[in-house]
Amino acid sequence: MEPWAKEWLEDQRRQGTKCLEIKVSGKNHYVYYSTTHWDKDQKKAVKTSDYLGKLDPIEGFIKSGSRNKGQSTEVRNVKEYGNSMLLHESMKDLKPQLMEAFPDLWEEIYSLAMVRVADHVPLKRVESAWDKLYNADRINPNLNPKNLSKVLRGVGVDRIGQDQIFKSLMNQSQQIVYDLTSMFSHSMSISLAEKGYNKDKIQVPQINLALLCNAESGLPTMIRSLPGSLKDIRTLHNSISELDIRDKILILDRGFFSEDVMRFLGGQEISYIIPARRNSNYYKTRIHLNEHLYYRERLIRCGRRKAGNKFLYIFEDQNLMAEENDTLYRKLDAEKINKEELREMMKRSGRILLISNLDVPEKKVYELYKKRERVEKLFDSYKSALSSDRLYLQDNEAVFGHVFISFLSLYAYCKLELALKKAELNSKLSPVDLLFEFGKVYHYDLGEQELISEAPKKVLDLEARLGLNIFPILARS
Repeated sequence: MEPWAKEWLEDQRRQGTKCLEIKVSGKNHYVYYSTTHWDKDQKKAVKTSDYLGKLDPIEGFIKSGSRNKGQSTEVRNVKEYGNSMLLHESMKDLKPQLMEAFPDLWEEIYSLAMVRVADHVPLKRVESAWDKLYNADRINPNLNPKNLSKVLRGVGVDRIGQDQIFKSLMNQSQQIVYDLTSMFSHSMSISLAEKGYNKDKIQVPQINLALLCNAESGLPTMIRSLPGSLKDIRTLHNSISELDIRDKILILDRGFFSEDVMRFLGGQEISYIIPARRNSNYYKTRIHLNEHLYYRERLIRCGRRKAGNKFLYIFEDQNLMAEENDTLYRKLDAEKINKEELREMMKRSGRILLISNLDVPEKKVYELYKKRERVEKLFDSYKSALSSDRLYLQDNEAVFGHVFISFLSLYAYCKLELALKKAELNSKLSPVDLLFEFGKVYHYDLGEQELISEAPKKVLDLEARLGLNIFPILARS
């Protein structure tokens, strides 16, 4: 706590004001009214804190809600109710965490992330998109584009607040997938955008993004923005060091394969699963294929062997082997490889070699590795959302904020996707389809009376299948 803040607090106490507490996040100081009460269920005293406002070294105490909130000039008395309630449902786990981590900005963060769950809304249209939705929380965010640009920077520099969200999500997972991707930027003011090679081996200005995902649920747990010139392996050390993931299982892509990475993870008390590169000498280790499993009705022959403090797991996919052999012979016919190269490549066709410090059955290791496919799909959705604010991203701080808020939107999108999967509707509907259907139910503000329009039968059926209860009785008639 800064000396000026401590002096303000002591002055308030001298004046007789009690129960005030100052919480520090980065360089910001927030004032809370903190008391304790006896919880009968827990049978102990429980602390409760109510946010009062922000403390500024020049302006002093700034009461919560006293900021000049931007208001839409268009008065709407018809709002989209169904999809708004669905969005609130998808964001409800994040709301209390955002209020705690970003007490002065949470309304803008919350609403900005919400309107981007289904659509890639640029900053200039966020206020209009929010105004169409029923405001279930009765919040009043300032969604003016200039203010939102400041919000992006404010969020971007508050790494403590971001980490508070990430750590909370990380605690809900025991199996974590880590992957890396990049987005392009030609803005000369963004120093993170360094030249690096993309998947097509073309060197372009880019920003790397490291994403961690809960392998059990498929929900994202953390995002980091990194200089574009960093290699996969170099990004891993800081990402892992930033969060405590000891006693968890980390699932990696073969781009991270190296002895240094395996030594580092072992030293951090982290269990890992990582595929060996196709040219790795580990493939020369003799492993008997004396076991088998079925994955999505495909026969997989498998086996394992201990090598020092590691375990080698080999998997041979019969269908994949036939496909790869066909490709290799076509390359031979096209004179892209010779017969010697063909023989060497065929020794490894259809095979995946996984290295791990886990001593578990082959089937479990294979199923854990296959959970990586969820992250690849997440990245496709995430990179699309990132295209929204390119015109507004003029510095590193704005990039950090934009990446974080897009992460929140992705989390809410995945929550809807999980609900659809649980209800066995994911093969028929996407989260965007679901929001479209629920958007057919409206809220009418008639001054002295508020009404909800009748919900179509299809929407009510979907609500029941999803186990939700968001429509009042009158809307069901």
